[in-house]
Amino acid sequence: MSRLEPSFQQAMEIAAGWLKQWDDEEISDEVIADRVGELVASRDGARGFFVVSLAGDSALMDRLPEALLLKLREAGDGVVDLTARNLAMSAAMVHHHQGNGDGEQAAGSDRVNRRCIELLRQLESARVKVRLDTLLDAAAHNRGEDVGFLERWGYDDAQKAAIHAAINAVAE
Repeated sequence: MSRLEPSFQQAMEIAAGWLKQWDDEEISDEVIADRVGELVASRDGARGFFVVSLAGDSALMDRLPEALLLKLREAGDGVVDLTARNLAMSAAMVHHHQGNGDGEQAAGSDRVNRRCIELLRQLESARVKVRLDTLLDAAAHNRGEDVGFLERWGYDDAQKAAIHAAINAVAE
C-alpha cells in the first residue's frame, strides 16, 4: 500500500469521512484503525486526524478501540507529541473560555482535554513520560524546548497552571 501524505486540510476531510463511516457502523474498528494508522504516518495527516477526532462529535476517541490504540502506539513519538500539544492547548483554552464566560467553548475544550488525557494514558508510557516531562518543565519552570511553544500561543501563568494540572491528570 502506498503511503498516504495528504495536506492538513485533506487529512481533516478524509478523517471526517472515516469517522462518519465508523459512527454509522459502515466500517469496523479494524478498518478505521488501518486507515488512521496510514494517515498518522505523516505529520499533516496526524494533525488533521487529531483536529477532527479530538474536537468532533464522533465517539471514536471516547471509545478508543484496541485496534486503533495499537496503530497509534505504532506511530510513536509523532502521535505522543501531537497529543501532548493538544493536551496543553485544550487545558489552556478551558481556562481562557471559562474566564470569558463562554461555557460552550469551555465545554468543547474540556472534551478535547479529557480525550487527550485518556489517550496519553493508553500510549507507550515511557514515551509519554519523556514528552510530558518536557512540557511540564516549560509550563511549571519556564525552561526547556517547549518554552517557545507556550510563548507562541501567549499562555499566561494561569493557563500554564492549567497545563500543569492537565499533565498531572494523565498520571492519576
